[in-house]
Amino acid sequence: MLHQPDPIAFEIFGLEIRWYGILIALGMIIAVLISCKRAPKHGLTDNDVLDLALWMLPIGVIGARLYYVLFNHRYYHSLADALNIRAGGLAIHGGLIFGFLAVYFVCKHKKIALLNMADLIIPSVALAQAIGRWGNFFNGEAHGGPTDLPWGIIVDGVKVHPTFLYESIWCVLLFIFLSYFDLKLRTADGQTFALYMIFYSVERFFVEGLRTDSLMIGPFKQAQVLSICAIIAGICLFVYVTKKGDSSNAKK
Repeated sequence: MLHQPDPIAFEIFGLEIRWYGILIALGMIIAVLISCKRAPKHGLTDNDVLDLALWMLPIGVIGARLYYVLFNHRYYHSLADALNIRAGGLAIHGGLIFGFLAVYFVCKHKKIALLNMADLIIPSVALAQAIGRWGNFFNGEAHGGPTDLPWGIIVDGVKVHPTFLYESIWCVLLFIFLSYFDLKLRTADGQTFALYMIFYSVERFFVEGLRTDSLMIGPFKQAQVLSICAIIAGICLFVYVTKKGDSSNAKK
């Protein structure tokens, strides 16, 4: 049975360095390195990936924080509070939305096919999520309600669902599946990205139902609402790009 560990990794000149930030940074670095390695398979270069990362990563973090603060504005009483991400408070959906906007504008500027780039990076995004979720464990956040299951974790003296762990395991499996699909089975740009939208959202919908700290839209959990929308959008995108690809191949 796991207990919440110390969220502080070490100190530098009195500044506490948290595991939360270390793990998120580690996930980002590994995602960039893997995407650079996979870039030639998509007719791109590692410089294309690095140029994208320079914009996508900071914008994604800003978006994740802004999204979280907007849905929890009553808990933030100053700009300093809103900017303090070291204690946690990043919403993955905000990061994905803002990150994808960065991808769109960088691809447009560099004249790179948007969906081709999305297919390249999205398996690594799933892996970065898997690593970053462990930051929630160190912060004692993003967990579920009470449980008697043997793999429960202790937070504030209560045994609860380790929802961070459920999502981390799923995202590792999703990384493996999407990497294989992208390399062996993809027949049209956008298919890998569409499958991420579908399968990540299916998992998030059910895991979100267990969480006790969900961001809300009225009486509904916003992550579940977005997950339903993303599943529908992902199915539509997969069908559209597949049919478009089949039509293009038929004309050759």
